[in-house]
Amino acid sequence: MSPAPSSRTTATTSRGYAWAVVGMLWFICCFNYADRQAISVVFPALKEEFGFNKEQLGWIGSAFMWVYAGAAPLAGWAGDRMQRRHLILGGCLFWSFVTVTTAWCTKLWHFITVRALEGFGETFYFPASMSLVSAYHGAKTRSRAMAFHQSSVYVGTIGGSWVGALMAQHYGWRTGFYCFGILGMLLAGMLYFFLKEPAASTAQSGDATSSVSAEVPAQVSFWEALRFIAVHPSARLLMVAFVLANFVATLFLVWTPTFLMEKFGYKLGAAGLTATVFIHLASAATVPLAGWLADWGIQRHPGARMFVQAGGLLVGSVCVAWVGWTQDRTSLMIAMTAFGVCKGFYDSGIFAALYDVVPANSRATSAGIMNTVGWTGGALGPLYAGMMSTRAGRATEVDNMSLAVSLCGIVYLVGALSLWWAGRRAGTRISPR
Repeated sequence: MSPAPSSRTTATTSRGYAWAVVGMLWFICCFNYADRQAISVVFPALKEEFGFNKEQLGWIGSAFMWVYAGAAPLAGWAGDRMQRRHLILGGCLFWSFVTVTTAWCTKLWHFITVRALEGFGETFYFPASMSLVSAYHGAKTRSRAMAFHQSSVYVGTIGGSWVGALMAQHYGWRTGFYCFGILGMLLAGMLYFFLKEPAASTAQSGDATSSVSAEVPAQVSFWEALRFIAVHPSARLLMVAFVLANFVATLFLVWTPTFLMEKFGYKLGAAGLTATVFIHLASAATVPLAGWLADWGIQRHPGARMFVQAGGLLVGSVCVAWVGWTQDRTSLMIAMTAFGVCKGFYDSGIFAALYDVVPANSRATSAGIMNTVGWTGGALGPLYAGMMSTRAGRATEVDNMSLAVSLCGIVYLVGALSLWWAGRRAGTRISPR
């Protein structure tokens, strides 16, 4: 069942407004990622103030992801049945308030609890927002719209890391959480007057590129969507690739600032910036190109978006290993930038590729399932690195962490092979029942 159109959607049929929706969601997503990234850069401060070890910090990093993953099916189900604008903006209000409460934490269980609540609030964002974008943008512009939206992930990650680290260095680690949380709540309140559901005639619910669009029933339940994903070969392989890519991404998000401080001697503020700016600016610059390439290719082959993603992970496998191997800062910057370029090629098609093979009226539900699968597995990344840093058997924790990062190149390589095969099977027609 598609979300009921708002009574205030009469002015939402213009092409300009379709892109304005992407712009509004861009700012919300920016805070979404700034809030989730702000905790990682203050790990050294938490270690100093509370005496947390790396395994305990790994639990803090993973708590967000497991709740995010566990609540994703509910978020997806809601996104196909409720006003998406309410889920998006209400979620923003909730997770922004939780961000503020992070500043009040004093014990390990406090941090684990607020990070879990943060994950619950943020999980409602992507299924609803990607469904809303796909309702305003059909096959010819969907990858570009989603790619532009994806650039907010990188800006938010850089901002959360850099600004959070600078505030922690100069004003105390709690300041950044107050800043991001309050600004996020103000943004959500303001956008309630501007973000609208599309009119029924505007929603792009049936695309020629979808291998199942002509066979979709009037309604698709959660279990029907799950069954479809389980039996469609491309959908299954996209899930596998998302788990593997998230495993690497979460490891980098959680541990790179600490890694740079301990291995390369960066100060907290510089580590917060360096840990994100080279990777994520490169991704932000690349993802529009990857989106355009995917939109061009999908007119010629149903697996084009997946092939673009596969190329990113294939080359990225070398770059990830390089980040772990390198011993000097110059080589590190080159490796991180190259990794960011490759990551942009993968990120550009995460949901757009899924929407090419799943029933059009179960997009939010399918995105929720994908988030559950991807983030459940991805949450193991921070724990893996935290445990490897103390148990890998090398001379120092830094050497152990370097090994952990390098081995992620193999993870990326397996993901690339999964996506290549998914692209080969993308034209398979499977009944959703």
